[in-house]
Amino acid sequence: MKTKIIIITILLTNQLMAQSYKKIHDDAISIDTHNDFLTQTMDYGYSLDSNLKGKTHSDLNRFKKGGLDVQFFSVWSDGNQLNPYAFANRQIDSLDAVIKRNPDKIVKVKNTEELLDVVKQHKIAALIGLEGGHQIEDNLDNLNALYNRGTRYMTLTWNNSTNWATSAFDDKFNPDLKGKGLSDFGKQVVKHMNSIGMMVDVSHVSEQTFWDVIATTTKPIIASHSSVYSLCPHQRNLKNDQIIAIAKNGGVIQVNFNSGFIDPTVDERESAFIKKYQGEIDSLKESGINAYKAEEIIYKKHNEESESLRAPFSLVIEHIEYIIKLVGVDYVGIGSDFDGIILTPKQLDDVTTYPLITKALLEKGYTETDLNKILGGNLLRVLKANEENKN
Repeated sequence: MKTKIIIITILLTNQLMAQSYKKIHDDAISIDTHNDFLTQTMDYGYSLDSNLKGKTHSDLNRFKKGGLDVQFFSVWSDGNQLNPYAFANRQIDSLDAVIKRNPDKIVKVKNTEELLDVVKQHKIAALIGLEGGHQIEDNLDNLNALYNRGTRYMTLTWNNSTNWATSAFDDKFNPDLKGKGLSDFGKQVVKHMNSIGMMVDVSHVSEQTFWDVIATTTKPIIASHSSVYSLCPHQRNLKNDQIIAIAKNGGVIQVNFNSGFIDPTVDERESAFIKKYQGEIDSLKESGINAYKAEEIIYKKHNEESESLRAPFSLVIEHIEYIIKLVGVDYVGIGSDFDGIILTPKQLDDVTTYPLITKALLEKGYTETDLNKILGGNLLRVLKANEENKN
């Protein structure tokens, strides 16, 4: 009899927990600051309003199933892209076309007031994040034009440095790198972003660029898709002093899901996988396919083997908790990098799985108030602060 009572109690507790985390997740304003779906559009012709389950991490209907309210769509190109400003606009065109076809599901917003209004209507609020400052082609007029099209943050560099800011990748791998950090024009870019209400994003930048940003900005900054260096020493992650500096600045760190950025064992294992199939990758590249797409094809071809490289889901929670324990619950959020990464953590298969994060944090003892901040409230605060006192 006692055993039966215990089992019933456990079942009821689990049922209440399930109802609780789902309600908390649905009630919160859930924001992801970094999704690379537009690259999937450019590479494969995928449309966000199609059923793309099994092909991508994201589509419009799955966003809603995952309880997502606000998405920053990344506009990206690598440093070899010809006419990157025009290419950036083509990506925004593709998003605008989806929005025009689906006004009952997704709306582009310009500020927090519009964002909150769209969320109340149970639609997805769409904004743009420009990933890589090379796309403005050293021209502030281009930056203004992209702002007018809905861009609300710019990642100052991608892996490639610009003429005015150095990247974390170059800082680590380019021994001939000169003029580290922000140039005078780079500082002008940061000040201009402050003045128009565009968030400065320090994901991908070198340490010197980071500290130059901290010394230059008058508004809170973001790291749109970065994780914790102390847990996984990758150049894309933030060290403790950087996390503390962002908190003092009033900014926010949006934790990245990429397995290689959260699990320190992945990098070596992934390198071995790439080396094993380098011949196949080279053949694809010789046929005209770019390196990133070639690797993605190989990962899918050798799916069972590549699946074993994925990081445990628990590590995502560890990175979130590390930031909370270091600087508090007001300075962390979610920047998944869905559709820009191949190796998502186990269980986080696509955008329908966001509620698992809410469930795990609730089980850790975080309150509904805490979860509202982590899921989107912290980012909203930073976005609103950047809107204030703009030109």
